[in-house]
Amino acid sequence: PDEQLDLDDGRWEDIHVVTGALKLFLRELPEPLVPFSHFDKFIAAIKIQDTSLRGNCIRDLVVSLPPAHHDTMKVLFRHLCRVVEHKEENRMSVQSVAIVFGPTLLRPASEEGNMAMHMVFQNQVVEHILNHYGYIFPD
Repeated sequence: PDEQLDLDDGRWEDIHVVTGALKLFLRELPEPLVPFSHFDKFIAAIKIQDTSLRGNCIRDLVVSLPPAHHDTMKVLFRHLCRVVEHKEENRMSVQSVAIVFGPTLLRPASEEGNMAMHMVFQNQVVEHILNHYGYIFPD
């Protein structure tokens, strides 16, 4: 059914409720924002030692995403960059945002393998995209 959402309802004033809802929405998608088919490619790219090669590779991977994934990522990361701009007030640095969103936005198709190791790289991918937003998403 068409559920009407009243954003003036007081419960939406708590930023943690809104953030939790966004994370839950992203986590419940049948496929993550970074499609399963791209997970290993992003992990391989973030491991590249040469910084300019790594940057080009990640940008090319983002560009190669299906349009709905790419466009959603652009809007989401633009917003997350704005969140980071206010880190003095909200204590959400690039690293904090990456820890919160990394495992939600990129996850392997199966939960086998070294989850702790994956998480480090998932967070690094999100950090990289935040730090290089203008290069990855030129307007």
